[in-house]
Amino acid sequence: MLARKGLLPDGFLLTRLAEDQNQPNRSRSKSQRARFITKSGSCNVAHKNIREQGRFLQDVFTTMVDLKWQHSLLIFTSAFLCSWMLFAMAWWLMAFAHGDLEPRDPNGEPGPVPCVTAINSFTSAFLFSIEVQVTIGFGGRMVTEECPMAITVLIIQNILGLIINAVMLGCVFMKTAQANRRAETLIFSRNAVIAPRNGRPAFMFRVGDLRKSMIISATIQLQVIRRTVTTEGEVIPVCQLDIQVENPLRSNGIFLVSPLIISHTIERGSPLYELSAQSLALEDLEILVILEGVVETTGITMQARTSYIPEEILWGRRFVSIITEEDGRYCVDYSKFGNTIPIRMSSLSAKELDQTRGVQEGTSDVQLQGWGLVRAGRGGFRRGGRACDSAAPQPWYAQAEKPDKEVQQKGQKKTVQLEVIGRQNEEDSLEDMSD
Repeated sequence: MLARKGLLPDGFLLTRLAEDQNQPNRSRSKSQRARFITKSGSCNVAHKNIREQGRFLQDVFTTMVDLKWQHSLLIFTSAFLCSWMLFAMAWWLMAFAHGDLEPRDPNGEPGPVPCVTAINSFTSAFLFSIEVQVTIGFGGRMVTEECPMAITVLIIQNILGLIINAVMLGCVFMKTAQANRRAETLIFSRNAVIAPRNGRPAFMFRVGDLRKSMIISATIQLQVIRRTVTTEGEVIPVCQLDIQVENPLRSNGIFLVSPLIISHTIERGSPLYELSAQSLALEDLEILVILEGVVETTGITMQARTSYIPEEILWGRRFVSIITEEDGRYCVDYSKFGNTIPIRMSSLSAKELDQTRGVQEGTSDVQLQGWGLVRAGRGGFRRGGRACDSAAPQPWYAQAEKPDKEVQQKGQKKTVQLEVIGRQNEEDSLEDMSD
């Protein structure tokens, strides 16, 4: 759609289609999973069996803004026609009661002064009603001072017409300036990736803004939607868990002046900590992306949303660079916005990688031993140690342990102060040299 409007080059969509064809067929035969948020950002939730429909009428303005354009135009047209017809009937009845509709002899004596001149039928009363409400005066019909009731009806119709015009203009302005219109020019990568970054696996996706006007105070929020079961057996079909976005400022704020790769480091405490390449296709989860900010030109708060299901998360791939420096400024190539390249990455989950590295967690039998700085001789340090269980052979410093060494135990984690052991080994070696 964006390429059809001329906002994006045709190569952008062609590249995305070629990328989809190159991806492996991952669970294509499975039934389509229900999404909480669609790729376009709309909420895929159907509200049924709402018995208190009257609550929507208590907030008529918001209800009319939320309606579709065809329904809103139908309501506006009906409101104008009904008001014109209602007051046309009032003007006709007033003329009928005053005797203005009786036929008169053009050659006879002039009759009494009418309440409204030139009203001879219901059609002329309807035309006068339109002239009063939309302030169009053709000069043929006007209210006289003969009937005070006519002046009162004129005032009421003017006030009611102004109210209808104000509501109509307000609804049209709000519908045309809705925040989701600004979100049409915010694009997200069709696929997310899981790749190592700074030695840790990370969940990453790309976001970009096609307009030159910026989004002020933009923030990114990530949530994981999954079906969970509590320890008491309660089934929660939609459980929302927040996950932290990687940011040096420890906040979710971003400066969206060029496309950015948003990452989430998968570590202990992350909902994706136990996710591996094999279990990814079998997981029943959905990662929501919510971008909020203030539109610079209008000052309206906007929100753009999208989501990623397991079929749209690529394991062991990385986004290509699309920003280059040309003629003293940075240029962005949107034709490569969603392109990824494969990289070498272990198929194990972050939890399994931590266990293989010797990081103990929960009831695991793996003990953390030997990690840290160990004094190796005079004035030097070396990093050593390995993960082992109780049946594994003892490390090199096991025989040099003394009863007075400090052992701190918190839960199932054991920490040995290796520097004390290294210092004792150094003293033993000095004694041997002195002998």
